[in-house]
Amino acid sequence: MLEAAKHLLMPSKRSDVPPFIVMDVMAAAAVIEAAGGRVVHMEVGQPAAPAPATAIKAAQAALAHGRIGYTEALGIPFLRARIARHYAETYDLDLDPARVVVTTGSSGAFILAFLALFEAGDRVALANPGYPPYRHILSALGCEPVLIETTAETRWAMTGKALIAAHRKVPLKGVVIASPANPTGTMMDADVLSQLIAVAEAEGIRVISDEIYHGLDYAFAAETAANLSERAVVINSFSKYFCMTGWRVGWMVMPEGLVRAVERLQQNLAISVPALAQIAAEAAFDGCAEMEAVKHGYEENRRILTQGLPKIGLDKFLPVDGAFYLLCGYFTLFRRQPGFRQAHAQRGRRGSNAGHRFRSGERPQFSALLLRGLVC
Repeated sequence: MLEAAKHLLMPSKRSDVPPFIVMDVMAAAAVIEAAGGRVVHMEVGQPAAPAPATAIKAAQAALAHGRIGYTEALGIPFLRARIARHYAETYDLDLDPARVVVTTGSSGAFILAFLALFEAGDRVALANPGYPPYRHILSALGCEPVLIETTAETRWAMTGKALIAAHRKVPLKGVVIASPANPTGTMMDADVLSQLIAVAEAEGIRVISDEIYHGLDYAFAAETAANLSERAVVINSFSKYFCMTGWRVGWMVMPEGLVRAVERLQQNLAISVPALAQIAAEAAFDGCAEMEAVKHGYEENRRILTQGLPKIGLDKFLPVDGAFYLLCGYFTLFRRQPGFRQAHAQRGRRGSNAGHRFRSGERPQFSALLLRGLVC
């Protein structure tokens, strides 16, 4: 190859983000399965149950009806209205459907939110440990993720004090908060969440609230940031509570003045969310009784783990207030080493996330166990 042409095959610098290890492990497990092996999937955060029967029935009816085409960029109006009604039923919030934007899962929502709110170079605070794609997406978009350490003393949640300390060093433009959080399972009650949002907004820091695990709350009922501030951006999805990860449909609740900006971005980046997924999502709300039964299974798994793990030497784990993870310390049983995840999958036919996929930097080793796969 000519020296001058080598750059044609070089990826951009902005694409040089770390892999999401979950997906690498999932791909390695798929190779084993394709060769006839059996893998117990513990690596990816998705329910073991299928989508609600109501959602599947609605999708089947739509397919039988015929044409599945583009929809409005902001989402099918009846789905946006049903999501708004969900806020009235669940949080006693009168939400204007015009503020609801349907997205390609929460992942698409984060891209839209970050593009609409931040400029290249802006600093955005994230709790550590936390969901890796937050920082990876921000980095790819030219923003700077700022990791704020959490500890047992703060129940592994970001505090207003820590946020302000980071802001005083170099000003922040935004903060991503999550309750219940992935992977810690920690939740903030309404008062704590309200205080954190108030502290951020008083300093001109924009708030994005990841509420994808709402509905999967065990310690107490989750509160939405939309009830606490009309300026906060709320992101949610049908993936977790409604067991619809592969349908790739989520939503945002946007401040009124930012809806048009997100609409323009969606028009150009995705045109619209797949119509079939939107039709199924609207019907999923009628399947809540089915989903509550799935949630009760997680609660039983939570009881089994919190009572059983100490008996085998895993007595250090984070709060399991919500979501379907239990983050436990495994440093007494395992040693981190190169290739551990791949070897773990190859030898034991288990796809897991042992290691530090959620924690950036050198920290004690933790592994996320899934509450969704222990009890049938």
